[in-house]
Amino acid sequence: MLGTFDFQQFVSAFFVLFAIIDVIGSIPIFISLQKRHRKIYAGKATILSLLMFIIFFFIGEAFLQLFSVDIASFAIAGSLIIFVMALEMILDIQIFQDPEDAPKDSTFFPIVFPLIAGAGALTTLISIRSQYDNINIALAVLANMVIIYTVLKLTKKIDKYISAGILYMVRKFFGIILLAISVKLFTSNLTYMIETYISRQ
Repeated sequence: MLGTFDFQQFVSAFFVLFAIIDVIGSIPIFISLQKRHRKIYAGKATILSLLMFIIFFFIGEAFLQLFSVDIASFAIAGSLIIFVMALEMILDIQIFQDPEDAPKDSTFFPIVFPLIAGAGALTTLISIRSQYDNINIALAVLANMVIIYTVLKLTKKIDKYISAGILYMVRKFFGIILLAISVKLFTSNLTYMIETYISRQ
């Protein structure tokens, strides 16, 4: 069931997931949320993300089918959330408003979903099952969780020791990257849906 450990497969799966999760690029978002007095618990975020990856890896497609939702539709929905968050970073606006009764804990939304275990990462996780053995994917996920925990734990120190000007530039740069990821995620899955629809006619 788990397959055979292969270092090359592990490294490849790790970097594929690392690139799509892009926890480094999300640092400006983490800092922005903390400045808005939103709580982020590194341990809790890591465990929830790991659980989401594990659950989705084994029963993700079946779970979505219960609601008559396919992977492509799920990915498009996630891409729209990422798109809005990217606009906030680039344009210095706040689209996601915090009502007075909103919980101050931002650990699950938007940290775990859609930033870490978002539609892109979850669909990627399923897609690489055909390329790598399960054991290599599982270890790649765990390695990414270690990095995610470390980054979330050090966010306040990063904010403290890096100047506001540099953080501002980083926020703009990764805002554009995040915007590009959301557009690619949207267009690729929309194209897939259209092609699938046409092929069924």
